[in-house]
Amino acid sequence: MLRIVLAEDAVLLRAGLVELLTRGGHLVTAAVGDADALAAAVDADRPDIVVTDVRMPPGFRDEGLRAALDLRSRHADLPVLVLSQYVATPYATRLLGAAGAQRAGLGYLLKDRVGEVSEFLDALRRVAAGETVIDPDVVRVLLRQQSADRPIARLTPREREVLGLMAEGLNNQTVGARLNITEASVVKHCGNIFMKLDLDPVEGNRRVLAVLAHLADLHGEQHRRP
Repeated sequence: MLRIVLAEDAVLLRAGLVELLTRGGHLVTAAVGDADALAAAVDADRPDIVVTDVRMPPGFRDEGLRAALDLRSRHADLPVLVLSQYVATPYATRLLGAAGAQRAGLGYLLKDRVGEVSEFLDALRRVAAGETVIDPDVVRVLLRQQSADRPIARLTPREREVLGLMAEGLNNQTVGARLNITEASVVKHCGNIFMKLDLDPVEGNRRVLAVLAHLADLHGEQHRRP
């Protein structure tokens, strides 16, 4: 059982999430509707994980995301699962860019993913356990937005498939099963990916964050260009 603080401004969705999480065997210690209440709930009674919407009152822009980043800066071991209505890569890149040095679990999912109850609850469990879980649709957009003159263009189609699954937080065994290749082949592809992207072959959750931070940096640089 996980102790969860939930932040979602839409009353019906908040109630639905509380019901879903409770039926999943977890305890929602606080269900709030704005970023200030989220911060207060976490400070008052540290949960096992925070689940928060990106957009919250009063501005309905990125208050939930900013609250999540602030909480992670003050509580470095606090797992956070962020929910977003749309594929908003600027939000994802901000979250990932601030997460590289931390080992606490991190998740960024589209709200549509909540409808897949078993997948959502599995993502919640994995983030609470310290893993990184990024929505597949967000990963695909990040990969598509890399231009032809970027290092990612060096990757073969198979290496891009491996990278996409790795960026979702899947381990080598699961990646191999998804692509119907051996785990040894996945390891070889990973080595090639890290070499071509000029990344250190760090292990586990840090490996996923390294790849995602790399893609996020490239995405951000493209949008900073005049």
